[in-house]
This record gives sequence, C-alpha cells and structure tokens, in this order.
Amino acid sequence: MGDFKIALIPGDGIGPEVSNAVRQILDVTGSRFGHNFHYDELLAGGIAIDATGQPLPEATLAGCQKSDAVFLGAVGGPQWDHLPGDSRPEKALLGLRSGLGLYGNLRPAILYQPLSGACPLHPAIAEKGIDILFVRELTGGMYFGDNGRREGKLGPEAYDTEAYSVLEVERIGRMAFELAAQRKNKLTSVDKANVLESSRLWRETMIRISKDYPGVALDHLYVDNASMQLIARPDDFDVVVTTNMFGDILSDEAAMITGSIGMLPSASLGAPGSPGMYEPIHGSAPDIAGQDIANPLASILSAAMMLRLSLNLPKEAAAVESAVTHVLADGYRTRDIMDKRQAESDLTCAGTQEMTRQVIERLSQG
Repeated sequence: MGDFKIALIPGDGIGPEVSNAVRQILDVTGSRFGHNFHYDELLAGGIAIDATGQPLPEATLAGCQKSDAVFLGAVGGPQWDHLPGDSRPEKALLGLRSGLGLYGNLRPAILYQPLSGACPLHPAIAEKGIDILFVRELTGGMYFGDNGRREGKLGPEAYDTEAYSVLEVERIGRMAFELAAQRKNKLTSVDKANVLESSRLWRETMIRISKDYPGVALDHLYVDNASMQLIARPDDFDVVVTTNMFGDILSDEAAMITGSIGMLPSASLGAPGSPGMYEPIHGSAPDIAGQDIANPLASILSAAMMLRLSLNLPKEAAAVESAVTHVLADGYRTRDIMDKRQAESDLTCAGTQEMTRQVIERLSQG
C-alpha cells in the first residue's frame, strides 16, 4: 500500500482530455495494486495566463515541488501567440524544468509491432523494429542561453546563444551512460563538433567520462548525419544522448517513424529524490481539442514511466504498458494511428475516451 501525491497540470488544448485519461489509469492501477493517488490540480500555460496573468504561477511551482511526481498535459495555443516570448504559455515549461531542477529528458521511441503498418519507412526497415531511448539535456543550450534583439551590421537582428558547461554535459552524459548500461550497452552521442565550439566541449566531455563506463560502447554522430541514419537504420540505435535543441528535433523525427507523435511519452528527471515531470511530447494540438479524437496513449505511457521512475512501482508500470500493448493488438486505433493499408474490418477507430476505456478494461483484468 502506498500513498502518493501527484501534481496534475492539465494545461491547454487536448491537455485536459489526456490528463483525465491519466487520472483514470492511475486510479484503476491504485485499486488493483492497493495504492492511493492524491491529485493536486494546478494551473500552467495559457489557462494560467488567462487566470493569473502568468504562465507559471508561484503556487503551481510550489505545489509541484511538494509532490511525488508531476504530470503535465500540454501548454500553448494560437490565442496566446501574440504575447512576447517571456509571457507565452511555453515559458511555463522552461520554468518548471528550471524550478524543479529537471536536467534530463527521457523520450523512448518504440514501434509497437501492431503499428508496424503505420510506420512511414519501407517495410524492410520497419520489420526490424525500433526501440530507441533519447536522453535530451533539458536546462541548458540555446533554449536557456542569452537572447534578444539588437542592431546588427545589416540592420535589426535577433540572436540566441548556445552555451554548455562541463558540469551540464557531464551530468546528462552520466545519466545516459547509466541508462545504456541497463539496456544494450550502446550509446550514441549526437553533436555538431565540426562547427560548434559548444559541441566540441560536449564531445570532449563524453569521451572523458566514457572511461568510467568501460562496458558501454560510445560512438558519435553529427546531428545532420544522425537525422539521416534514423531514417535509414533506426534499428542500429539504442540510447541517444544529445543537446536540448538537437534532442527536441530528433525525438520528434523518431515519433513519426514509430507511427505517430501521439504514441511517445516522456520523463523529465533531476537529482535523485526530486519530483520528476511526465508528459506526452505531442503538444496541445488545439485544432483537435474537445473533439474526443486525441490519442491518450502517449500520456498513459508517460504515467507508466512515472510509476516506474518516480514512484518505484515497476510491476504497476509493466501492467499499464501491457494493457496498452494488448489494446493495440486487439485492433483499437485512434485516428492518428489508423493504418489505411490494413483492412478496416480488422481495426476499430476509437476516440480518446473509448481508447482509455479499453486500456482500463485490460488493466483491470490483470
């Protein structure tokens, strides 16, 4: 029996819909395994701007800091696009990562066998399977560097600065090496060391700390080559570690080759003992909000990562993941993962609520 406090941030767009799915999944998991999940629903993003004038109210950050784990639905939408950068909904993400000390983002990209037909790659590539864990540095680099507007040689210009310290590279590198040691002992570090000084520091640091992990094979790819190799030979990758911006881009590419961005969960972690933050990577998708067509599986799989990584409940996490796999094997699909090449009679198109219900049914059965 365990009692856990979950900071729940539904956010904007489809965020409330997928957050509701997570809440249901956790409640059923609690009933089956004898745990109690207590939710503290908090504001962040556009809805927080409308209510408080701030994308990340102080009360929200304080509530997250007191929790065992944080689940975030999504933030952002076109109605807030006119706001300056420091006041936009996305600023809440940066504030949460910084305020909670979340420097490592884990994004597993898995092509589930029932979804192999939804993979846009050649069947000869897809049939080999895809199971990649992206480890993205989360609180450094261009997203947190000096930026602004100024008068340049050719007139007004804008700038964003990429900077990394040895400490930042070393801590994300060690996280990646330790994760690789738990998988296939293979780590690929992605940088742009042929052009960027920050990448040269990144590569030097990765090579230095690799000596502490002799059982893990380390290789290096420039980011442009990595983006090509993810398409040509995704089965050759296992754990990939890279910078904030490169990780943002490459993991979204991986989302598409695994069938849909609606399938990818994520975990943002910091120092041991601090609350992690879990969220689907698909964003707020305002164009489909409120229509009961959003794919809840990325959020449900994020909840499974929460159970395993922050709450130390691996058996419960495996039960949730198994339920998702069985639902897909039984032919249930949200609109984004419908495979037009497969006979419609073999598939059942389900909305957000129905897909959640199907997962709950299998989770309850054990």
